[in-house]
Amino acid sequence: MFTCEAGNVSLGARVTGVDLARPLSDANFTALLRALGQYGVLCFPDQPIEAAALRSFSSRFGELQVISGNSGRTEPGMPEVSILSNVIENGRPIGIPDAGQSWHTDMTYNRVVGFVNVLVAKKVPMRNGKALGATEFTNTQAAYEDLPGELKTKLAHASATHDWNNFHELMRSKGSKRPALSAAQRSERPPVSHPVFLNHPISGRKVIYVNPGFTVKIDGLDADDSSETLERLFAHVLKPEYRYVHHWNVGEVLMWDHIGTWHYAVPDYAPEEHRLMKRCQVLADRIFDPGFLRNTLGARAPA
Repeated sequence: MFTCEAGNVSLGARVTGVDLARPLSDANFTALLRALGQYGVLCFPDQPIEAAALRSFSSRFGELQVISGNSGRTEPGMPEVSILSNVIENGRPIGIPDAGQSWHTDMTYNRVVGFVNVLVAKKVPMRNGKALGATEFTNTQAAYEDLPGELKTKLAHASATHDWNNFHELMRSKGSKRPALSAAQRSERPPVSHPVFLNHPISGRKVIYVNPGFTVKIDGLDADDSSETLERLFAHVLKPEYRYVHHWNVGEVLMWDHIGTWHYAVPDYAPEEHRLMKRCQVLADRIFDPGFLRNTLGARAPA
């Protein structure tokens, strides 16, 4: 069995004693699920796994998102493994150069939302001996517990609309050279609604399931009330007491839970300071299934 050493009070733990290049035992898989529910962000140091092993490890947790029609943005022959990078070779960018530089949680724009993100660091930008390109996180489980009672009551049964185009345009406003989405592209990912508060499938705790990147309105509220309420929620979740900053090292794997966290990729490095990560995105196609939870977590599964 592996060792899990907690770091930040609110988020984050360091996991040792498990080899991610080999198939997980059932016991380790169950223990990692519980650790995700408790700590939200798991760091596996000294695990410089290659794309095939990254895909194999990640797929244990659910269906993987497939990136189609994006030449150069994924590992050759592996559309489930995307490349996040500012590296340019022969005048062409390798991978996705500007992903994540705004607070969000991935795939809330999907009907089947995201569950887990798994990244392995291949290049980390350095300056004067200091690692750049950190990833910041905030804990939406802890934030819900401290939310004012009147907001909990007001939004107890509310849903909110999430739109991929909102984040896409936000990135363009920050200088991304990505073109605007076409009508056909927008129709492939139409806006969807999810509850404002979700029960976390592993911990059983409630989470605040809106985010600045993709959430555009709270359904049923007028425009001003929706905007004001979302801004209150966003400001609350981003309070310092819920936050954790991860400073990367080459050859480590970082895994985080999309349901109970938001994240932000810090863009504090120059084009010539190279950052390259390989990533798998895991969908929440299994984790909300009571049968899967019962079979995996047993008697300790949340009600």
